Amino acid sequence: MGTTTNTPAPTPAPAPKTNRIGLQVIDYRGGRTTLCAGCGHNAISERIIDAMYEMGVSPERVAKLSGIGCSSKSPAYFMNRSHSFNSVHGRMPSVATGAMLANRNLIALGVTGDGDTVSIGVGQFIHLMRRNVPIIYIIEDNGCYGLTKGQFSATADLGSTLKSGIANDLPPVDTCALAIQLGATLVGRSFSGDKKQLHTMLKAAIAHNGTVMLDVVSPCVTFNDHEGSTKSYKYVQEHEEELNEVGFVPVFEEINVDYDPGTTFEITMHDGSSLRLSKLEADYDPTDRIQAVRRLMEAHAKGEVLTGMFYVNAKAPSFIDMLNLTDQPLATLPESLTRPSREVLAKCMEELQ
Repeated sequence: MGTTTNTPAPTPAPAPKTNRIGLQVIDYRGGRTTLCAGCGHNAISERIIDAMYEMGVSPERVAKLSGIGCSSKSPAYFMNRSHSFNSVHGRMPSVATGAMLANRNLIALGVTGDGDTVSIGVGQFIHLMRRNVPIIYIIEDNGCYGLTKGQFSATADLGSTLKSGIANDLPPVDTCALAIQLGATLVGRSFSGDKKQLHTMLKAAIAHNGTVMLDVVSPCVTFNDHEGSTKSYKYVQEHEEELNEVGFVPVFEEINVDYDPGTTFEITMHDGSSLRLSKLEADYDPTDRIQAVRRLMEAHAKGEVLTGMFYVNAKAPSFIDMLNLTDQPLATLPESLTRPSREVLAKCMEELQ
């Protein structure tokens, strides 16, 4: 007589982890990177994926915009379900402005480089900042032109050297100081190797209604990660000076935490989320534009790479708000609203005489 063996039922596989809108982190990924192994840009892409996933952003609401350069290839490596537009060199800000004017329901995410922004594109960068267009504008800053063999960019520090030993004899442009002076309303700097800080800053950027300008030092491992470079992994790790510790609590995960008086600056963002900046410098006020620019200049004079949130203004109206644009995407409006009648045109002509 045969014996029977009771085989235990297989353990069911655990359900995949999802965010608050039911998506998995894989839904926020893109294609396989073709950038150099160890490139800081890849770390930034990973932080964008994590932040968008944790904030529960629908990928279809995001418009990824870029120009030309290694950095501008990055949008291909995250959020492949999002809209994407690779513009002409230095002209991404005008494309982003047009996209947001046409549909204010989009979340604009511009990824650019120091050359794309500060050299050929500085004119467009200036007007994007002064208008407070709602966009998350990320500069992947490596201080060189990676696509054309590593020449100095306009953010390379005075006296820094190329691999060949040639020294830079021109002063740099500080994009953070420039953005604050021009009118951007959330400005900070991070380091691609600082996972925690950059991740938190990106989540705050998603909650902000206005121009977010994040300068992220992102070492070029091929052309600008050597002794003498001030944009290398080693240099930043040895010279980084944090202005504040950045904390962020989304409105859908609100947690009340008590802090000792005077140690934390808390700012309510447009969607009700809380940006909490724990002061590492007791007298620093992130809402003071003049103080922010002065502190950046002091850090540069000392050879420090200052990181953190430098300036926050959560009350300024965005460019879209100032124009009183409708909430409905312009392309969906009926002709009766978008095409003026003969009478209206005649009135306009009369007023212009």
